[in-house]
Amino acid sequence: MKNALVLCSVSAIIGAVAATIVNDRHVESRATAETVSASLSDAETTSPSVDNTVHVSTPLSIPALQTGVSIPPTAVAAGAAARPLAIDDPELTAEECTNIAVYDRGNRSVVNIETRSVRPDAFMMMKIPAEGAGSGSVIDLDGRILTNHHVINNAREIRVTLYDGSSYEARLVGGDPATDVALLQIDAPRDVLFPIEFGKSSGLRVGQKVFAIGNPFGLERTLTVGILSSLNRTLRSPGDRLMKSIIQIDAALNRGNSGGPLLNSRGQMIGMNTAIASRVGESSGVGFAIPVNSIQRVITQLIENGKVIRPTIGISQVHTTERGLVIASLAPGGPAEKAGLRAYRVIRETRRRGPFMYEQTRVDRDYADRIVAINGKPIRNTDDLLARVEENKPGDEVTVTIVRDDRRIDVTVKLATAN
Repeated sequence: MKNALVLCSVSAIIGAVAATIVNDRHVESRATAETVSASLSDAETTSPSVDNTVHVSTPLSIPALQTGVSIPPTAVAAGAAARPLAIDDPELTAEECTNIAVYDRGNRSVVNIETRSVRPDAFMMMKIPAEGAGSGSVIDLDGRILTNHHVINNAREIRVTLYDGSSYEARLVGGDPATDVALLQIDAPRDVLFPIEFGKSSGLRVGQKVFAIGNPFGLERTLTVGILSSLNRTLRSPGDRLMKSIIQIDAALNRGNSGGPLLNSRGQMIGMNTAIASRVGESSGVGFAIPVNSIQRVITQLIENGKVIRPTIGISQVHTTERGLVIASLAPGGPAEKAGLRAYRVIRETRRRGPFMYEQTRVDRDYADRIVAINGKPIRNTDDLLARVEENKPGDEVTVTIVRDDRRIDVTVKLATAN
């Protein structure tokens, strides 16, 4: 009997202790759930892109984003400091942390560009209003915006909308159709401008991860992710010039992405998204971006001069052959003519037929020089010619190797400033 009483007492004590533990755990679990719910609520009512420093609880694949390490505020185009957003979620993968970090660092630098223009209507014999849209990037605290030239071409009104929804009328600083680069200016407070950080497009590798941010179909600051598919592609610009060293990507690009930044895994701009290859006008997984190294050379001149000042060799027209470029015509008084280069020669001859005199004109093509190299680099087509000339500045001298009367001759030509 005594043994039974002892067992009952022990059982009662154990039951009370167990109930207390279970109740404490339930309270702790409920408190944790309420805390998570509050955090989610805050996230829904607060802009997700407040800062740019990233605190991660899982290691990432890039040195700057290791466990517990913050991305320091970086001096971007005009020395602006980025404001960090903390990311500390053990449930995120390393890849997800990288994606979020890149977006948080770059999304406030991306703007939405809307344009208004007029276009002729052949049927109605009148001009009708037209609207366009694209993307751009803030590049400094002075309010300069980088975008594609084709985004703002022929626009009568340009408006730029920042990440916070504020909208500003923009004016054109300068544009270059040959490279499809344009620079805008807005008068916005410095505290709402977050300049994008420029990286380098030299040293890029096929297969590395890339990120595109833009406004496809007006959906502002949309992130798409992909890889760098190929390098050194060529692309015909709206100015009918062949752009070289173009980056090919498979990240989705659609209408409205033009002018937006292409970023690397550190959130640095390595290119500007500009075109897609598609039969239907929508993403097909083949997109193209202008490398940032080329862009920087152009925008420097746009800021200084409002345009790109290029050299000219003074050759107006050429005829492409398998053995080089035959000069068809020269600019009167231009550098090539002054240097003694020869183009097609027009010969006018007067002949008599009976009592009548008449003039006959013929073109002597054998008289023209054939260009085979400039500064020792082979010339095979007009794009080669333009590229070799534009490697120099107005006033520079170049060595043009020609074939004349079956002899190779080197001629020195001093380049002039193109109109």
